Amino acid sequence: MSGISRRRFLAGSIAGCAATTLCGTQKALAAGSFTGYPEGMGVLVDLTRCIGCRSCEAACNKEQNLPAPAKPFDDMSVFDERFHGGTQMRRPDENAYTVVNRYEPEGGGKPVYRKVQCNHCNEPACLTSCFVNAYTKTQEGAVVYNPKICVGCRNCMIACPFNIPGYSYSSAFNPVVKKCIFCHETRLKNGRPPACVEICPQQALTFGKRKDMIKIAHQRILNEPGRYVDHLYGEKELGGTGWMYLSSVAFEQVGFDTTTGNEPIIANVKDFLGTVPMVLAIWPALFTGFHLLAKRKDGHGHDDDHAGDHSAAHGEEEDKS
Repeated sequence: MSGISRRRFLAGSIAGCAATTLCGTQKALAAGSFTGYPEGMGVLVDLTRCIGCRSCEAACNKEQNLPAPAKPFDDMSVFDERFHGGTQMRRPDENAYTVVNRYEPEGGGKPVYRKVQCNHCNEPACLTSCFVNAYTKTQEGAVVYNPKICVGCRNCMIACPFNIPGYSYSSAFNPVVKKCIFCHETRLKNGRPPACVEICPQQALTFGKRKDMIKIAHQRILNEPGRYVDHLYGEKELGGTGWMYLSSVAFEQVGFDTTTGNEPIIANVKDFLGTVPMVLAIWPALFTGFHLLAKRKDGHGHDDDHAGDHSAAHGEEEDKS
């Protein structure tokens, strides 16, 4: 290497790695200690009431000034669309922050429709995974995104357990991630329900404080035995979500992942993060050891002159190589 020895380069690299680890750890630990705002808002989605009218899609499109869809919102042929050999339903993307899918339950019966959008987790994996802090969990309960900060790494897309964030490929010079923001700027922070909730003709979507939505859901299960599966999806999954669901059929039959567990994503790496303070304590010792070794090989140690001369000659030969 010209201008810098390999030993000095190694020493600098170690210091840089330690600093990077420290910064990343502080952010991750802070995120792992948060479980959502107690007065945050939420939405209860009752799948037994949804008729697949797609009014919510149209309202979202208008509210967020999104491009017109390839097929009109009254075209129900979209429910026949499948991807990857018919195994994957439609999902939100840069042009649609919410979509409705149709499912045929096992054993027959009428179809079940499910609205899909960002679930606005209490402990968002997208936020935890973002090293530039492009995501924020607001006190109203929304998980919002700042495109001015985003660097386009797409870690959030990988981290999201619900496969929600979509990536905009329309501009190579301005890459951004697109997803539902709970109508935060235009409605939520002013106490108004999201556009999709307000327009629903079947009252399949109920808006209010998240804690109240949980009470309403359990009351419905209790008051109408046999109508619902005895579970509120999103109440506890992955630490809880802002959007929660009631269903008349098993949740896995309508596309939900029922293997997520109740711990937030960050909890899965807490044991690893717990070792970081120890690692940070070891780094200075390792750095000192490398530094002393380098000094000794460079002939600047306190050994006898002969050993120092031999080390210096060996060091020069190593640097030339």
